[in-house]
Amino acid sequence: MAVITIDGPAGAGKSTIAKELAKSLGFTYLDTGAMYRAVALAAKRRGISADDEAALDAMLEGIRLGFEDGRILLDGEDVSGQIRTRQIDFMSSDVSRHPVVRRHLTRLQRALAQGGNIVAEGRDMGTVVFPNADVKFYLTASPEVRAKRRQEQLALTGVNVPFDKILEEIKARDRADSSRKEAPLKRPEKSIKIDTSDLTIEEVFGMLLTQIKNLIG
Repeated sequence: MAVITIDGPAGAGKSTIAKELAKSLGFTYLDTGAMYRAVALAAKRRGISADDEAALDAMLEGIRLGFEDGRILLDGEDVSGQIRTRQIDFMSSDVSRHPVVRRHLTRLQRALAQGGNIVAEGRDMGTVVFPNADVKFYLTASPEVRAKRRQEQLALTGVNVPFDKILEEIKARDRADSSRKEAPLKRPEKSIKIDTSDLTIEEVFGMLLTQIKNLIG
């Protein structure tokens, strides 16, 4: 079993790179961000506030999360499209702050990785979920570059949001992720840091793939 982790703030390119690496290596891609979004969607459907930790804890005991062919399943339903909205984006950030939510998903993420080769991306993969990963990466980029990328992603879905608004949201998310008590966003020990601000996806992919081949063959 080989585990590769990719951590970093929103908009650093983690998801795109993780998907490409998993495909290239023949590994399983573990999209932990999708899992938090699915929890947020489940709470929304049940009318549970993102601030109600006790209700979220009880809810988590009764739902099923998993992956199939790269799609996130909530109680057997493919919700990959439904979790990619701005409302779920904000709600998942709020939900992820709760220790009971993070602990529950950490156990599930470790269980999903049992016995297989995985590329796991998120904000606490190399620090908390898989601290003994074979290779750890930390991707980052300037807030301005990440905001621009997010704006372009939204535009592709027909959603137009002012750059300044997205930039403030990115900075607020960074503050929330870095200051939470449970599993805050930080660079994992012994991780390889790459600033993607001025790099193409192809360049970042090539750099990570080279490092992986050098370290684990």
